[in-house]
Amino acid sequence: MRYHRPPVNRVTLDPTLTIRDAVESDLPDIVGIYNASIPGRVATSDTEPITVESRAKWFARHDPVRRPLLVGELAGRVVGYCSFRNFYGRPAYYITAEIAIYVDPAHHRKGFARALISAGLDRARAADLENVLAFVFAHNPASLALFQSFGFTPAGRLPAVANLDGRRVDLVILQKRL
Repeated sequence: MRYHRPPVNRVTLDPTLTIRDAVESDLPDIVGIYNASIPGRVATSDTEPITVESRAKWFARHDPVRRPLLVGELAGRVVGYCSFRNFYGRPAYYITAEIAIYVDPAHHRKGFARALISAGLDRARAADLENVLAFVFAHNPASLALFQSFGFTPAGRLPAVANLDGRRVDLVILQKRL
């Protein structure tokens, strides 16, 4: 299956990391990065690895203009990604999108998540989004602090909404008005 995409936009935020629109050939790396986040039980509610095939429709729903999927590339290798998706799926919510950031564990704490969020928010503004939401587990203080450093503020908390290996965990909804 081929996905037709406009030309790739590239932004280099430092001498080593290039942020660009994802292309279909990035999907195996994106899935690998996502799957690497599952065992830690702090970044996703998935409890088993996903497949490239299961993410094909998700990938196709991204639109570089309205709902971008950006990757961070280091020395020709995808090391992280930032995705936007529709919030709630009803037409009146078109002004709001959910952001998600995942970085290869080998590249945590190097500023790559910060660079991806920055580039993603620039794209969100260009898409005329008015709100960006982040859904973060309450037991993930690093991600909470990262989003709050960009001006995201708590908009809600869903107590005991997920079951991670028998442990009930809270989900914090963060919002940034653009």
